Amino acid sequence: MQLYDRGTALGMNRLKQWFYGAPKHPTMKNNEESFLMFDEGRSLEECNFVVLDTELTGLNPRRHEIISIGAVRVRNMRIAVDENFHAYVHPIKPLLKESTLVHRITSEQLEVAPGLEEVLPEFIEFCGASVLIGHYLHIDLAFINRAAKKILGGRLQNPNIDCARLAQAHLKYLNRSGVKRISLDDAFQLPKLAGDYGLPLFLPHDALEDAMQTAYLFIFLASKLREHGLVTFRDFRQAAEQGLEDNALI
Repeated sequence: MQLYDRGTALGMNRLKQWFYGAPKHPTMKNNEESFLMFDEGRSLEECNFVVLDTELTGLNPRRHEIISIGAVRVRNMRIAVDENFHAYVHPIKPLLKESTLVHRITSEQLEVAPGLEEVLPEFIEFCGASVLIGHYLHIDLAFINRAAKKILGGRLQNPNIDCARLAQAHLKYLNRSGVKRISLDDAFQLPKLAGDYGLPLFLPHDALEDAMQTAYLFIFLASKLREHGLVTFRDFRQAAEQGLEDNALI
């Protein structure tokens, strides 16, 4: 006895995809395979990095959307200025004026932009086998991984370091040496940190410009933390995790 006709089976498959995500896309399989043998003991100079940023319609991954992704590549602890990624993303929901006031992206700019199902595989391929860097990276990854699970059937497996946590770790070392240059009241915001450290300043709330700003900050912090004996990827990951424990992210 046939319990389900073809239409019912199709509906069940869509329901299953809604709850469990899409079947795993080849892009995600390649991403997983790239990090099966990742060695955390390698020096930071041996790692390739992709520094990323997103512009969002809000901070709730369940209700809000990615409308722009920007990224730059770092090799040998230098920014590869000619290797970058930037794309606007057409949102499913109408863009709110409150959102535009923050990132200055208008509905007209997004009208002809591709959807996330087109942009996301290209972005993941750009990331390749690189370590991911971002400022308050957990926010970006929450959106990216939620979309990747739904669209591509998996989550990014790239090792990653949050630059805001590295800034906290650096503050900890400065405090130990009796030098305090940054107040916790500043919440480790990217433009403030860049200004405090005399780094080149980029336009805030633009995904590619913020990625470039973060790249400069990351390279600066890596240099300073190496003076305290940090050498390997593992050293920096653990320092970032300790920074989070000592100074909760805001």
